[in-house]
Amino acid sequence: MKEKSEKRKNCCSPSRDNSNDLNEVRSNDCSSDRQSNIGLKNMIEVDGGFFEMGYEGNDSFKGDGEGPIRQVKVDSFYLDQTTVTNEAFSKFVEDTNYITDSEKFGWAYVFIGQLKKSTVRKLNQSRKVQGVEWWVGIDGANWRKPEGPGSNIKNRMHHPVVSVSWHDAHAYAQWANKRLPSEAEWEYATRWNNKHAKKFPWGDELVPGGKHRCNVWQGKFPHENKAEDGYRWTAPAKSFQRYDNQFYNLIGNVWEWCNDWFCNQWHIEDSKQTRINPQGPGSGHRKVIKGGSFLCHESYCNRYRIGARTSNTPDSATTNLGFRCAKSI
Repeated sequence: MKEKSEKRKNCCSPSRDNSNDLNEVRSNDCSSDRQSNIGLKNMIEVDGGFFEMGYEGNDSFKGDGEGPIRQVKVDSFYLDQTTVTNEAFSKFVEDTNYITDSEKFGWAYVFIGQLKKSTVRKLNQSRKVQGVEWWVGIDGANWRKPEGPGSNIKNRMHHPVVSVSWHDAHAYAQWANKRLPSEAEWEYATRWNNKHAKKFPWGDELVPGGKHRCNVWQGKFPHENKAEDGYRWTAPAKSFQRYDNQFYNLIGNVWEWCNDWFCNQWHIEDSKQTRINPQGPGSGHRKVIKGGSFLCHESYCNRYRIGARTSNTPDSATTNLGFRCAKSI
């Protein structure tokens, strides 16, 4: 089933196909003879079962295909307790000499608020994303230097790795003898063993009792970031209160790549393919991302809800996009 054409706001994480100056770059061959010996370290075993997938509230984005709410069955699996960190990704690169897509392209997208004022003054206007000019393509930006030349991850080794494409995430997962989760697995894990999980893993209120439970935007987006939750940009992978199901930061902090191709209507059909261990359509142009990021705000993009979804092209990389891995049992 083809996705209906629609105007998509790329506020969440812009795509490389927004750029006019791209050269054709092929992604790395993800196959590798080398594999890590991490095993099941820091993974949570998620017991399979049925759950209500999707969301149909007044604050949903119908064009994203959040609904209908449907009963879906998922087999048991393992899922990383946290997103993959800079420290973990560094070990992968050191072991395999892997070169990320951003390093091959020579640039990645950076949120303009993360840049020095001197850099902003010198920006080439053509590298801004039309309609969402707070995203800028910065030469030299990649996972090692998320904000471009002069930046580094020295003091962020326990933060999520960012500026990684779906191809990069997939390559890491193969090295770790894991895989990327399906969208259904990701959403099931977020709701799993969480009796209060509705909009969020802890209930319906974003800030229950005035206590911040995730890293999203506070203030007036995109110009004023009050950072009331303690973090202007990414937070350490194990920040905030751990969920009842033992996971950290499935909501907020960074968007997380899933394995599925994105379509806003493939799942509408009630069939075995869409209701039992669904893996998404067989092909597509964009991959599903879930969970929202530190840039999400209710005034513009409130896709930090469990049932929310959006997508990006597999070669795209931004400063608010990371991943965690799954493993079959």
